[in-house]
Amino acid sequence: MARTDDHRHRASRPHLLAWSLLLVAHAAAGIALLVLFLIACLLSAVWVGLPLLATITQLIRGLAATHRRLISQFFDDTPITSSYRPLPPTGLSTQISTILNDPTTWRDFTWLLVNSTAGITIAALPSILLAHSALSILYTRTWHQGTNWYALGPVHDQTDANRALITAALLLLLFWTLTPAILRNYARLNRWLLTPTEKARLAARVAHLATSRAETIDAQASEVRRIERDLHDGAQARLVALGMNLGMAEEMLASNPAAAQKLLTEARETTRQALTELRDLVRGIHPPVLVERGLDGAVRALAVSQHLPITVDIDLPGRPADPVESAAYFAIVETLTNAAKHANATRAWVRINHGRERMIIIVGDDGHGGADLSKGTGLDGIRRRLAAFDGTMNIVSPTGGPTIVTMELPCSITPKHT
Repeated sequence: MARTDDHRHRASRPHLLAWSLLLVAHAAAGIALLVLFLIACLLSAVWVGLPLLATITQLIRGLAATHRRLISQFFDDTPITSSYRPLPPTGLSTQISTILNDPTTWRDFTWLLVNSTAGITIAALPSILLAHSALSILYTRTWHQGTNWYALGPVHDQTDANRALITAALLLLLFWTLTPAILRNYARLNRWLLTPTEKARLAARVAHLATSRAETIDAQASEVRRIERDLHDGAQARLVALGMNLGMAEEMLASNPAAAQKLLTEARETTRQALTELRDLVRGIHPPVLVERGLDGAVRALAVSQHLPITVDIDLPGRPADPVESAAYFAIVETLTNAAKHANATRAWVRINHGRERMIIIVGDDGHGGADLSKGTGLDGIRRRLAAFDGTMNIVSPTGGPTIVTMELPCSITPKHT
């Protein structure tokens, strides 16, 4: 950290001034949100204030998240983590209750209050010093005869006015020497305010695990019901028909060999169809190609089998654990299915790489966009599948396209055998 702090200290003063102005603008946005939050709290006495309160709180979270990234970039590039409790998918009152009972929410409010008062003053100091210096220099050209004072002394002539140059030099010196320390201490203050406590991180982790566990159980129960339905409506029905055909053929074998032969032919076809459906069912549970060739080979095979042209770019040094590999594969399958069925895409692409113990999967298409977790297009199922492994999913899908789905899965990689 000492090396990074020294690097920040040697940064050009125009660069630091730009950072100062950016941080001031960010703090000003926080003041606007703080005012809106207070208005929403007052309006919460009637129902109309509740949706506004939820929206403003989410905006405050977004502002805090952006500020965490800014401070990380400026200070030492070490990410500042957040520890928000997961929101329930439905129920406005439940969501608001979850938000307001989250300790990290109140930590954000504390940061917003401090940053909107003392913080914005500290961040603005370099700009104030430079601006005051410029005004002092300008004063030497704009003073006029008459009652005029500068630095608690009367100004009668140009020599008196030139005292402002001493002030300007001192202010420039202060700007030059103090700006790195001012911004460094501003960053430290914000890092301290925005970094969750160990207790908050643990509570958020427990809440996340509880939610993930419940969603995983729901997903597993749904998958079991799907398998039962497929077996009942498919292979089981065909096997029942097979038994009936074989029974009738056995009865007709002596009296009507031709009819018995026809029934045996139908029984053979029924057997073939039942085997095909069982293979498809097994492939849907865990595709053999995934077992044999890993995620890289399975995704490439999937791309070849699709009617939609798919570009694949995969850089994996090995294979993740089987459950993670399976979750990633089916997430890609579902995303590409959505692109073909719902987005009317003409092409798609899949990119996978691994670094810092995280597998990053990006699936995009050139469809009409508008993908939304709440529209029931299978995206929420992907999110729940990934959440079971602490994975995340982010969707960018403006109206008109393109749609880009970014998925992250924490995992280690077993190196390939050479």
